[in-house]
Amino acid sequence: MQAKDWTPASWRGKPIRQVPEYPDAARLEEVERKLASFPPLVFAGEVRQLKRKLAEVAAGKAFLLQGGDCAESFAEHSADNIRDFFRVFLQMAVVLTYAGGQPVVKVGRIAGQFAKPRTEPTETRDGITLPTYRGDIINDIAFNEQARTPDPHRLLQAYRQSAATLNLLRAFATGGYANLEHVHRWTLGFLKDSPASERYREIADRISDALRFMQACGITAETTPQLRTTEFHTSHEALLLGYEQALTRIDSTTGEWYATSGHFLWIGDRTRDPEGAHVEFMRGIRNPIGIKAGPSMTPDGLLRLLDILNPDNEPGRITIISRFGADKVADGLPPLIRAVQREGRVVVWSCDPMHGNTIRSSSGYKTRPFDRILKEVRDFMQVHAAEGTHAGGIHIEMTGKNVTECTGGNTSAISEADLSSRYHTHCDPRLNAAQSLELAFLVAEELARNAVHRQAAE
Repeated sequence: MQAKDWTPASWRGKPIRQVPEYPDAARLEEVERKLASFPPLVFAGEVRQLKRKLAEVAAGKAFLLQGGDCAESFAEHSADNIRDFFRVFLQMAVVLTYAGGQPVVKVGRIAGQFAKPRTEPTETRDGITLPTYRGDIINDIAFNEQARTPDPHRLLQAYRQSAATLNLLRAFATGGYANLEHVHRWTLGFLKDSPASERYREIADRISDALRFMQACGITAETTPQLRTTEFHTSHEALLLGYEQALTRIDSTTGEWYATSGHFLWIGDRTRDPEGAHVEFMRGIRNPIGIKAGPSMTPDGLLRLLDILNPDNEPGRITIISRFGADKVADGLPPLIRAVQREGRVVVWSCDPMHGNTIRSSSGYKTRPFDRILKEVRDFMQVHAAEGTHAGGIHIEMTGKNVTECTGGNTSAISEADLSSRYHTHCDPRLNAAQSLELAFLVAEELARNAVHRQAAE
């Protein structure tokens, strides 16, 4: 149902946070008009398909895997980087699918994740103060006045990079790269090099046995398209609303408004003011949307957002992405779950174990200890088990590259001393390929335990 008194531009009359000040407003307006004439990046039918899948997650019949770069980079845009990310993502999905006995809904933080909220609007170095870096869609990470000045031309470059990335992802998803047999062989290669291989070998061997059984029954990638293709959707934080408005279109088949910059958009912890511009924009689009919920989120505040963003209680519309920190999730999450359950709201519950666990190393690098990331995920799942609700997914910042940004992990065993060797992120630290797959195996163990408990209860 179309939101009342809403247009794609109605957010412009609301207070707004986390947006840059462009020195040339006329040039910005010109670029936004040009963007509005460009083809959509995603299509309404794809968005509705994802919403149906998320409704299955909300019903406890599927699991959401959402992950990707902290902030996409213009400089690092390459086919190899996209391929390496997609490869690890598929490996994670296969492990989680088998262990949980449920479909995994695959949503990448990619093809649009360019803008980042920042704590401070400016940065000072050696007595020089400049605008903070807000992501490549806005300005450049280099510390000089020209680089840090918000530039409207970057919106066009972000659009073109997103289009190229989506084109390659669609080819990977449907052109044979996602063949289940290939993906599993990649995972076995990871195990060969992993010090913790014995811990994960049982799950991997069971997947191998299942594939051999299917082959014996004549179920192969050649005979069954579902084994050689996959469905993959994109997501990003809807931070730069001028860009989002320019790519919001009416679907000709339903007459409803869809944001066509990505399939799934979310509102950050810093921009979820019920009276603010970001909530106003999001209430009118028909995409599935996420709400980041940290320690400052109250049960009443969450219910108010649900009233605004999903008044019809549509399944698949809302994903609540909790981001408390490893030491706070056990106390902070239950009151939110109970309030949502009490009011009969249908939501997906997902865990972002990254943002609440960022620390500074002794050498000054932002990092995230792997053991804290894992603890938050485990506590998240245990809370849901105790509350009788479905721990529906995880939301992580990751890369397919062998970076050294998060410490720990049995496979990588990255120490603080290692951080400087391959610290490549433009914003926040990401799990590398080995840590990402290791996390998938560890989450798989929790899912398998939960599946056993569900069967026993039934």
